Amino acid sequence: MDGTSFRPPALTIKLGESVVWQNKDPFPHTATAQGVFDSGRIAPGASWTFTPKARGETQYVCTLHPTMKATIKVE
Repeated sequence: MDGTSFRPPALTIKLGESVVWQNKDPFPHTATAQGVFDSGRIAPGASWTFTPKARGETQYVCTLHPTMKATIKVE
C-alpha cells in the first residue's frame, strides 16, 4: 500500500504461499475481500499477512478508500 494504491494491483501466488500487505502511507488502510479475508485497519508502517486456503481469484478493496482495488489469484 503506497500512494493510496495496492502494489501490485494483480498478484498470482501458489497455494500455501502468503501475501503480506505493508502500509507505506501516513494513514490506515484495509485489505478486505468480503467473506474471504479482512485485515482490519493496518496502521501506517504496519503490515498484515494472509495465507489463502483455496485456489481461485479474489478481488479486494480498502474499505477506507474504496478506489483502492486489487486482485489475488491463487494457483
